[in-house]
Amino acid sequence: MTLEADIASLEEELNAKIAAAEDERTLEDVRVSALGKKGVVSEKMKTLGKMSPEERQVAGPALNGLKARIADAIGARKVVLEEAALAEKLEAERVDVSLPVAPQQVGKLHPITKVFAEVAEIFAAMGFEVREGPDIEDDFHNFTALNFPPEHPAREMHDTFFFPPKEGGEKMVLRTHTSPVQVRTMMEEKPPIRVIAPGRTFRCDSDQTHTPMFHQVEGLVIDKETHMGHLKGTLEAFCREFFDVKQLKTRFRPHFFPFTEPSAEMDVGYERDGAVVKIGQGEDWMEILGCGMVHPNVLKACGLDPDEYQGFAFGMGVDRLAMLKYGIPDLRPFFSGDQRWIEHYGFQPHEV
Repeated sequence: MTLEADIASLEEELNAKIAAAEDERTLEDVRVSALGKKGVVSEKMKTLGKMSPEERQVAGPALNGLKARIADAIGARKVVLEEAALAEKLEAERVDVSLPVAPQQVGKLHPITKVFAEVAEIFAAMGFEVREGPDIEDDFHNFTALNFPPEHPAREMHDTFFFPPKEGGEKMVLRTHTSPVQVRTMMEEKPPIRVIAPGRTFRCDSDQTHTPMFHQVEGLVIDKETHMGHLKGTLEAFCREFFDVKQLKTRFRPHFFPFTEPSAEMDVGYERDGAVVKIGQGEDWMEILGCGMVHPNVLKACGLDPDEYQGFAFGMGVDRLAMLKYGIPDLRPFFSGDQRWIEHYGFQPHEV
């Protein structure tokens, strides 16, 4: 038998064994028997030393070619077997996620988390997007851009948490509201703008209805046509949806905020039924939030032309909304970490 015929016969035999290997272990045995130190191909490679130069010139490339082709065939078969093994494993470990999950008590979510989710969902249905910003702000974003004059009391130590001044004298503060998010949005995005800014805020205050750290959601709409009527309609629609009432008595009282003009506080009608506060009905009034048309000075500070753009802004305390909706009498336990309190007022994750 000639060398070419011998190599062809051996290659056919080895390829058959490779194709017949049904797992990686069997394939490894084939590899060792063919290409190992004592493998059939390796043994033939050893015969090259006994050949004449002329014979080696022919046999060398032929045997090296056989060795390379067998190695490639083994590699390709290994890939196929690995993929098949993975598919089999995935099939065996597959979980039907449509099956009901066994109930597990893993704690409850805080009412603040619940209210944040509710507020975001309601405003998302009105076309608002969510924007966020840093808790630590500079004076420009927290005060100056929002039309706070240098002597405004909110800048004083009794109302604001100030950090030690930087080397250049710049004052950093724990933000006193989420309005800096509105400033950043107006400076970075081109109108029309329709966003809400939820987050934590900080002020030097602590009693039954105030805490040093609390939560706000502020809203901002900037375009060329928005007016006070749109603001009123937006806020009334939100309150009806949030408090789940069809009839809602409201009133807007003139107020002062540096960053809006005209400014107003929104009250809703309510009545007490024992310890329960019923929102939307009754002869008494309760303040819910502050709002107004964005002040032209704020638009200018953010690089917008007040002769071309206008809009409205509003802000509400999330902690206060939670107290009203879920009948929580005191704000301080919100931050106490009392497990009994969260068990009573908390929510299951699927309820959010």
